[in-house]
Amino acid sequence: MYQNKRISLIMPCLDEEKGLHQIARDLPAWVDQVIVVDNDSTDQTAAVARSFGWTVISETRRGYGRAYKTGLAAATGDIIVTMDGDGTYPRNFIPVLLDVMLDEDIDFISCDRTGHKDRPSSFLRVFGNDVLNVFIFLLYWFRIHDSQSGMWVFKRELLARMNLTSDGMAFSEEIKVEAFSLPGVHARELVIYYHERHGESKLNIWRDGFYNLWFLFKKRFGLLGRAEPLIARSETPAPTLAATRE
Repeated sequence: MYQNKRISLIMPCLDEEKGLHQIARDLPAWVDQVIVVDNDSTDQTAAVARSFGWTVISETRRGYGRAYKTGLAAATGDIIVTMDGDGTYPRNFIPVLLDVMLDEDIDFISCDRTGHKDRPSSFLRVFGNDVLNVFIFLLYWFRIHDSQSGMWVFKRELLARMNLTSDGMAFSEEIKVEAFSLPGVHARELVIYYHERHGESKLNIWRDGFYNLWFLFKKRFGLLGRAEPLIARSETPAPTLAATRE
């Protein structure tokens, strides 16, 4: 627990046995629940995760968003932390992010990797991220520096209000659109460091980039419908008097 809050860490993994070893080296011991969603890996991802005492959930339907939905539905913590299983996101930043969240009563934190990497990203990755950031502003009227970041820290109760439809890479931008657009939700973007990945990237820059752009338009104009919430409203705590006044 951290400041009397149960913490769940969710990691979607497709052939990430190398990255999991790196994560285990400095993952805070007070994280209450670690869920690795094995997205039909062909390596020893599941075995490595179990060797660290983590919970492994098998999700054979491939897809970044599909894996996240499976993991998020199984999370039991008051606060959820997410990161990729490739070792790129800083585990030692988790307590810093939690401190900011709890001190400033933030509901959702998205982590900004841009300009804070061990080695610069390729021009295409930077350009693609910038294009998507611009269209998020034009379509949804909020500014963000890293719409494709895979590290978020948020209150689990938000899942009852979010309409999360994507089973693919667009899930990353969709959860941010939901968090920054929901009324009464305090969402912020905070800077983190970002390391080189362990293992091979699963991102297809052109295919995923164009699809993510098209997804933003479909969501904005109501072409995606509604998805079942990942948790029921009955699982969320009753609103406080202060929250009711807001």
